[in-house]
Amino acid sequence: MNTLTTRWIRKAEADARGADELARAEPGLSDLVCFHCQQAAEKYLKALLQEFGLAVPRTHNLDQLLGALLPHDKTLRALRRHLVSLSRFAVDYRYPGHGATSRQARSALRQLATVRRATRQRLGLRS
Repeated sequence: MNTLTTRWIRKAEADARGADELARAEPGLSDLVCFHCQQAAEKYLKALLQEFGLAVPRTHNLDQLLGALLPHDKTLRALRRHLVSLSRFAVDYRYPGHGATSRQARSALRQLATVRRATRQRLGLRS
């Protein structure tokens, strides 16, 4: 694994760990949990792009990142529904007017776990 891929993975792991810790906070911090789950998924996908030698675009759009990866690994298509679920937390939930529920936060953590497992596996890392 190249150095930049490792850096992306470290950033993704930090967001995933942060989401887990925020999920245990009282009172609940659902907006932050969901945001960090989306951020972690984004960084895992960018790690794969980096490892495949592809351009890493400055975007929060998980579907766009997946689209760039699919020509190189069609099995990643199975992640689409998980990524669509997480995408909505990239921007809107950081501002007034939108709020995530504790149920959405638990779902985001499960979706992230699937994305994390799949990307780490493709990079030869233990889940």
